[in-house]
Formats: sequence, C-alpha cells, structure tokens
Amino acid sequence: MMFTVAALYRFTPLPDPHALRGPLLDLCLANGVTGTLLLAPEGINGTIAGPSDGIAAVLAHLRALPGCADLEPKYAQAEVAPFGRMRVRVKREIVTMGQPDVDPLAGVGRYVAPGDWNAVVRDPQTVVIDTRNAYEVAIGSFEGAVDPQTEAFGDFPAWWAANADRLRGKRVAMFCTGGIRCEKSTAYLRGQGVEDVVHLQGGILKYLEEVPAADSLWQGACFVFDDRVSVGHGLEPGGHVLCHACRRPLEPCDTERPEYEAGVQCHHCVDQFDASDRARFRERMKQIALARDRGERHLR
Repeated sequence: MMFTVAALYRFTPLPDPHALRGPLLDLCLANGVTGTLLLAPEGINGTIAGPSDGIAAVLAHLRALPGCADLEPKYAQAEVAPFGRMRVRVKREIVTMGQPDVDPLAGVGRYVAPGDWNAVVRDPQTVVIDTRNAYEVAIGSFEGAVDPQTEAFGDFPAWWAANADRLRGKRVAMFCTGGIRCEKSTAYLRGQGVEDVVHLQGGILKYLEEVPAADSLWQGACFVFDDRVSVGHGLEPGGHVLCHACRRPLEPCDTERPEYEAGVQCHHCVDQFDASDRARFRERMKQIALARDRGERHLR
C-alpha cells in the first residue's frame, strides 16, 4: 500500500478553533489518516498521510472551513506510513513567531513561482534568506542563500533587527519548506518597512517537485517533519535518518561514528543529556523493539 502525504497550511480567521478540533480528529481517525494538524485563530497548518480516499475526505472537510475553499496541499507518496498517530492540536499560532501584530492576511511579499526562482537566486541585487532552523539548513539550501542560524522561527525577528542595516536597499527573497514561514516573515518585513520582498511560492517542496534536477540551484536535501526525514528532487526520500534524542537529521555515515547509539545519542547531542535521560531513551528503544516484534508500531 502506498500512502499519500499532504502538507498544507492556510492563514484564515478561525474564531473558535477548539470547536473544530473534535470533528476533525474523529474524521481523520475514521479514515485511517495520521499526522499532525495545528489549529489557531489565525488558521490551520500540518502534514497528514493515509490512503488516498482518506486524505481526500479530510481535505474536503478542511475546504469547507471559512477561507479554505481553494486550499492546495503539496502531495508526496510514501511506501511506509510516515506518522504513527493522528494529533490535532489547538495553538496560539500555526507557526510560532511570537509577534502578535504580524498578520499575513493584511499583506505578504510577492510570490515567485518555482520556475522563476532561479533568476531571483542569481540576481546580485537580491539577498536570499533561508528562514528555516539551523539544523534544517545544515543538510541543504539554495546556492548562496543567507543562513540566519536560528534555532527556532521565533528567533528571526531578533536576527533581522541585528542585520537590517546591512541589508537595507536590497530586494529580499525568502524561502522555507512549504511556504508558511515565509508568509509570516515577509509580512513581518513589510511591517518593518521593507517594500521589495518576495518569497518562493509553495516553498522548497514545490521547487523540488517542479524544477528538474539538471536546472536546479538547490544543493543537498530538504528536511521534512515526518519519518521520511528528508527529500530530494522529485520529492524522493533523501536517505537521512533522525536522531530520536535531539531530533536532528543525520547522514547515513553519521550512524557509523563512535558517538552514535540508535535512539539515544549522536555526535550533535552526546554532551546534551544526562545519565537519566540516556536511561529513558534506552527504555524507549527497548519498547520500540518489543512493539516491532509484536508486529505493532510504537508511538514515539
């Protein structure tokens, strides 16, 4: 069985997201759909996977929500279920920036289609900024893109404040995995007085889907927040594995390093956790192995 994976988001006013949670979760469970969906007063965000008819049923439900009629997910296929369970959560923001006055519905940067993005990257008068977290950027990005080296998206406003003067006067182009972080970050920059700001429509995932590898300026792999860990051109799995202790992506060769212990530590986090943490991680790995022996999937 192949699983359809759908990554989606939409900024739209949802006055009572708590009332939407139960029916949405029940529908996902009834249709064999797993993943995570976030609901907030500003909209919906998430990635789900399941049988194609199950995904279609959930998307029909979502498109019936206010402002979501033309919701356009980014699709991929997976041979193994990329999620172990279904979660629908209500949050303050569907992507956390910590800037309550930023409203993407009031105006964002100009969209640039994937087929036109290479010209933006090559333009010497444009500064191209990767809005993702440092561990995502570490395994792949666009040629020449600026890496703010942020640990979380909420760090971006402080980075911009520290770098705005040196970037002033240039066109700013921004990109992220699927587009949602760029919606907020370009709205934020417009609020900071940046007039010429653009972003990659559909994010890296759409670019990798539409732009042939031979014409691509993308280097490396794109981190994704599911069990695929990373994807490359054509959205083919990228071969990375995840350290389940620190949640960072690892190259296959990293698992041969002496610091690596599956599910317990890697070279990134060998000094990050104490002995009690390691014991807890080892117990988790034991339970995963027992579940696998029973033909079940352990919910990490």
